Amino acid sequence: MDFRIVPVTSFQQNATLLWCGRTRAAAIIDPGGEADRILDEAAALRLRPECVLLTHGHLDHLGASAEVSERLGIPIWGPHPDDAFWIHALPEQCRMFGFPPVRGFEPDRWLQAGERIRIGEETLEVIHCPGHTPGHLVFFDAEGRLAQVGDVLFKGSIGRTDFPRGNHEQLLESIRRQLLPLGDDVRFIPGHGPMSTFGEERRTNPFVRV
Repeated sequence: MDFRIVPVTSFQQNATLLWCGRTRAAAIIDPGGEADRILDEAAALRLRPECVLLTHGHLDHLGASAEVSERLGIPIWGPHPDDAFWIHALPEQCRMFGFPPVRGFEPDRWLQAGERIRIGEETLEVIHCPGHTPGHLVFFDAEGRLAQVGDVLFKGSIGRTDFPRGNHEQLLESIRRQLLPLGDDVRFIPGHGPMSTFGEERRTNPFVRV
């Protein structure tokens, strides 16, 4: 699959356009804000967005979801239902993070580990990786050796676990048991910052080096 990273909001969150090169069918992953910018990028690339995919329930990853969904007439899928409490607390999140109010929503479909999502002729595997939040998901393109990992893993670091229902040991277990075994060659798009590979993080990341 092809992709374009679109950093949005003051948190420079990596909203991502992920698409099938043959059909131009696309997913918009974690539209945290700046809906106009995300949609302009999709239009410039002549994409056909089919769904919004959410890795987890934090505001900087989903703040523009309702607007994008309504403007394009596409469903919102994810995250895992264990993050429902975060989505239901969007007004509190806006106050917590100093964001202007955003429109609340209920996902059209909660996602579970092991599901597969078709984007044109391509497939994304859904992996449940709790720790940063209890319902955090990773989307994995096995054929393209690419993963969208949200705030589970970063280049040289890992996600925070000091928010409600975060769990440091669970996060490390998710990384070591769910992500690293996918292969050293897998590139990943984190929720913030530059891309890396699982192999590079396995060798050099002080939090997960094995």
